[in-house]
Amino acid sequence: MMFENLSDKLQNTLKKLRGKGKLTEKDIDVAMKEVKMSLLEADVNYKVVKTFINNVKERSLGHEVMESLTPGQQVVKIVHDELMKIMGEAESKLKFNPNDITYFMMCGLQGAGKTTATGKLAKKLKKDGKRPLLVACDIYRPAAIKQLEVVGASVDVPVFAMGDKVSPVTIAKEAMKHALKHGNDVVIIDTAGRLHIDDDLMNELVQIKEEVKPDEILLLLDAMTGQDAVKVAETFNKYLEITGVILTKIDGDARGGAALSIRNVVDKPIKFVSVGEKMDQIEPFYPDRMASRILGMGDVLSIIEKAQGAFDEKQALELQKKLKTQEFNLEDFLSQLQQMKNMGPLDDILEMIPGLGGNKKLKGLKVDENEMKRTEAIIQSMTKRERLNPTIINGSRRKRIAAGSGTSVQKVNQLLKQYDEMKKMMKKFSSMEKMGKKKGGMGGLGKLGLPF
Repeated sequence: MMFENLSDKLQNTLKKLRGKGKLTEKDIDVAMKEVKMSLLEADVNYKVVKTFINNVKERSLGHEVMESLTPGQQVVKIVHDELMKIMGEAESKLKFNPNDITYFMMCGLQGAGKTTATGKLAKKLKKDGKRPLLVACDIYRPAAIKQLEVVGASVDVPVFAMGDKVSPVTIAKEAMKHALKHGNDVVIIDTAGRLHIDDDLMNELVQIKEEVKPDEILLLLDAMTGQDAVKVAETFNKYLEITGVILTKIDGDARGGAALSIRNVVDKPIKFVSVGEKMDQIEPFYPDRMASRILGMGDVLSIIEKAQGAFDEKQALELQKKLKTQEFNLEDFLSQLQQMKNMGPLDDILEMIPGLGGNKKLKGLKVDENEMKRTEAIIQSMTKRERLNPTIINGSRRKRIAAGSGTSVQKVNQLLKQYDEMKKMMKKFSSMEKMGKKKGGMGGLGKLGLPF
């Protein structure tokens, strides 16, 4: 994952400070030297590193820290604030034209994942109630138009194309008429990329910009390319005056330098990050949440948002009622399992939980997604009657379920045992809550987010 090495190193350095009752200037110097090396190794721009270290050091040597009863914690807060500052402080939202069609122009080099990210953005906008249109303006790369059409079909968004014999400027112009005629309120123009920046590419992009006058010019950058991504951003910004950046491939083994440098170097915000290969894996970029994750403080807000997007509210309320009355069955369990999968990889969710992200015992822990698939297969191999009343599942039924799910009787037994234990635990919690309400003490378990 991006930032993993940087995160480990920063957390180790700051942990040493946390343990001290009093800090000296020498302690701060030693820590800042380590932080500086960590940032440079993560491929953060050296000017950004210099400014960051100077700011942290200056604030750390102030009265607020030196006279504090918890100086180490104060330094951690300062590092968090300054990390946030170099990444942009607050979320930068897309600008929409309230009176007319909104135009977004997507640009970037080949191989940055531009076309896929364009589709992801279109899907997100459609989910938000917009009526997007994708425009195929890359007439040079073989099969680029076909790729955009496949991406458009996968997210159920129309694609406007005129083949590869018409100039991109003409295609963009005609797409504007098409959008007006067909009621599209957002037009996303997928422009051509090259393997490297050249005058022909830039001149064409400038012409499209002049014709369309886009509300946003979004630059797609591959996070894996480090400082090269920053150089690309500088050049595109010089020609086009970009309005924001979408970072792709941040789920790869990148050092993270691009994300920590771009805002500071080109003074343009990161608007979105592409966090995986699936078409719904694009997220707004929150500098405060990213800073918290880098420092192992977790990211509770993102977990809540993922859960809200993945879990059906009506089903959640029904489940709450069933848990209270001990009516929770394997059909409910299957439904919860499927909704949980919509939140994304479970090891990513663990990283966002405060205290777990920086936990060395959990480093490298991979949640076995195959185990979840096996569990699903076992429950789906049961009849509806068996799911609603698992007590009827005898020896011969277990054999049939094992054969149907391609697992073993032992796995079926294991699942049924886990289900029984979970029901007992829910019963215990439910009685604890009732007792708490009588005594006026523990009636707030539901408020903590527990489903009973």
